[in-house]
Amino acid sequence: MQKYDVLIVGGGMVGLTTALAIRQSSALTVAIVDTQPLAKLGQDADVRVSAINAVSQQLFENLGVWTAIESQRIQPYQHMHIWDKAGYGQLDFCLDDLSERQHKGQLGWIIENSVIRQALWQKAEQDDGISFYTQEQLSNISIGQSEVFASFSQQAPITAKLVVGADGARSWVREQMQFSLTFRDYDHHAIVATVKTPQGHNNTAWQVFLPEGPLAFLPLSLRQQGSDLCSIVWSTSPDEAKRLCALPAQEFAKALSAASDGKLGQTSLVSERYTYPLTMRFAQEVVKDKVVLVGDAAHTIHPLAGQGVNLGLLDAAALAQTLTESCADDDNEFSSIALNHYQRWRKSDAMEMIAAMEGIKQAFTPQQQPIKLLRGLGLSVINQLPPVKSLMIKQALGYKGQLPTLAKAL
Repeated sequence: MQKYDVLIVGGGMVGLTTALAIRQSSALTVAIVDTQPLAKLGQDADVRVSAINAVSQQLFENLGVWTAIESQRIQPYQHMHIWDKAGYGQLDFCLDDLSERQHKGQLGWIIENSVIRQALWQKAEQDDGISFYTQEQLSNISIGQSEVFASFSQQAPITAKLVVGADGARSWVREQMQFSLTFRDYDHHAIVATVKTPQGHNNTAWQVFLPEGPLAFLPLSLRQQGSDLCSIVWSTSPDEAKRLCALPAQEFAKALSAASDGKLGQTSLVSERYTYPLTMRFAQEVVKDKVVLVGDAAHTIHPLAGQGVNLGLLDAAALAQTLTESCADDDNEFSSIALNHYQRWRKSDAMEMIAAMEGIKQAFTPQQQPIKLLRGLGLSVINQLPPVKSLMIKQALGYKGQLPTLAKAL
């Protein structure tokens, strides 16, 4: 029976980052269970992308994977343009709103999920202390007095001192271990697709708040296709999402151009459209019986600010730091006191982010005309206040609260 210090269930971006962060700061052995194969990077962009902020970029750099990510497809952006279609207000953010020491020449980076996962996976494969189990999923987890027994249907079981559930929003680990979960339907479905914008994205992240929900244009980079591609995330009501996805491609593109006030020109659809429901999830505990939850297994939030993956990556770095600091030299046991500190740390950050997303969503919910006018006036006033804008940008870059050491410049 193979024994490990840590077993990570889920080899996505957060699970792989957790493994690499643990190995970066300790000699603990790690096993990763994931049956989803690596996606091959073709000529077309992956429709699932992430907005990586400065703190997450620093984490990737410290883990030694940023160069590999940069060598693939990556699109930095230096500007953000946000406007309210109903209330006439707008916000513009750019690097000039920050001092040079507060940024790395970018407000953020839009990167395909498959590009990030591939770089992390290849880095993990080079580490002799990380083992992969990719043939089949786990069938059972059993908690013993000093270790956890993980069973497969066909393969021999493995044991670990700690199990990390990094297996996404519908986490099998979370359900298997009966973690209590608070959730609320946002009553939104997200439509994601790749589109062409004839006026170009201008290294800008665009977002318009519509009466039904926010629509974001995230700049993409395909070297052979120029700088006129964007990934869209259109959050709207379930019925409207169904209607929009049923439209012919040209009609959908017209609706997209109209919704965005034509600011990026007459868009055209260059990929399939995908839609999925949006739900807020919050695990009431993220530590239980030698099992820890990270990333979407612990919390999911509305994508309107693009902070979900950054929150999960901080979980990974924080857990690695906690395990390293709590691990005794003689038996590699993990302190329950330290794990409870991790729980308080990450739950606090998650609750703060969930509350912020809910506040933004409610602020742009359809309201009476006087409220719309006040909302627009408020945005316009903020747009003229550099100190307030600077604070908001630093929050978006991830510079807030208690940061793990691996997320800081070393």
